[in-house]
Amino acid sequence: MALTTILTPTEIRKKFKERIAKPSPILAIGVFNPLSARLVEDAGFECVYVGGANIANSGLGWADLGLVSMHEHLTAVSYIVSVVSIPVFCDIDTGYGNVLNVWRTIREFERAGVAGVHIEDQLTPKRCGHFEGKELISTEEMVQKIKIAVDTRIDPNFVIIARTDARVVEGFDAAIERANRYVEAGADMTFFESPLSIEEMQKIPKLIPVPQQINMVEGGKTPILPLKDLGDMGFRIVHYGNSLARACMKTMREMLEIFKQDGTTLNHLNLMYTWEERQNLVRLPELESLERKYSVTKTKK
Repeated sequence: MALTTILTPTEIRKKFKERIAKPSPILAIGVFNPLSARLVEDAGFECVYVGGANIANSGLGWADLGLVSMHEHLTAVSYIVSVVSIPVFCDIDTGYGNVLNVWRTIREFERAGVAGVHIEDQLTPKRCGHFEGKELISTEEMVQKIKIAVDTRIDPNFVIIARTDARVVEGFDAAIERANRYVEAGADMTFFESPLSIEEMQKIPKLIPVPQQINMVEGGKTPILPLKDLGDMGFRIVHYGNSLARACMKTMREMLEIFKQDGTTLNHLNLMYTWEERQNLVRLPELESLERKYSVTKTKK
């Protein structure tokens, strides 16, 4: 695999937007750092998703309650973008404040090479979409946030996704109405968070006239369905935001128990990457090749 991105950010965004327009759904895997993003790309997935919860959990060690700042999230996303050559799209929470914060956030994330973002209509500070106690800003304020986001982007292929958390606050019909207002404001896609039944999920793509994103959260409010079923309903992006991170948490806990019980890993090497697999993932052979090519040869004494 190449060490650096071959395509430019503009080319990657164009590829991402064209892919969204196709009828088959994209399975987007949530990552939490550059290493997990590498794994997703090497496994052959089409794009990388960076959710706010993953950055809060892995970067801060705290729950997704609006504790991550714009700069912290941007820094994490920038590192991820730098190591993969597939599109990276991400959560920008509420845009980190008012319309001026949205203006700056869009500028910074586009400059970082991100292919698209979703912004939500929660009150700052936000909460995870599957937590209780969410509060919303007015539809009118969110419309203005979408408008400034659309007007601020330089590349028209930079995808603006409007997320609404209104389902569990105001009801299904109100959430659909909000989503359609956001489409009128210029959103390229909408993300209807936390539908509560399969019947609701079936209705969403029929009632909102732009491509749809849906969030699969194991243990959350929305039923988990196979990718094909969601694609048949009309969803274009299906993302599993936290599955990789949660699998890592479980495996690390298992390894800690092994250390406590055995004091060695010798009987459990099957749970680990081999030495060679690890070095290939972090591109040691390519880096050593660069070093040999460009380093100044030292004179032997």
